[in-house]
Amino acid sequence: MLDISPILMLSSGVVFLLILAGLNSCLFKPLLKHMDERAESIKQDLINAKSNSADVDGMLAEANDVIAAAKKEAVVIREQAYNEAKETADAKLIAAKSDVDTRYGVFVTELADETKALKESLVAAMPQFNESVKAKLKSI
Repeated sequence: MLDISPILMLSSGVVFLLILAGLNSCLFKPLLKHMDERAESIKQDLINAKSNSADVDGMLAEANDVIAAAKKEAVVIREQAYNEAKETADAKLIAAKSDVDTRYGVFVTELADETKALKESLVAAMPQFNESVKAKLKSI
């Protein structure tokens, strides 16, 4: 039925082994070498990414520290400005109060003098008023 030729089988086996050896040296070994290099490259990139992530975290923490310090400094500057403005306003208020007190004192003094002068003029004019009232009463 089937005729199997040992020479043909042996020669096919040898050709298969030669092709397998050729493919191994020309295709499989370089392909495996490339796959190993690529895996090593990916591994190295992951290590570098983790290192960069740590650097970024450090820089982020440093930036947050700088922002916190700037906020504290802004609070101090704002308080200083508020205190200076309050002191200036208080000084102006005290000056204005003393000016008002001085003017009030002068006003009170002038008012007392005018009141005294008015009383004196009314007392001096009293006889004229009395005579004019008497004259009015007589005319009625």
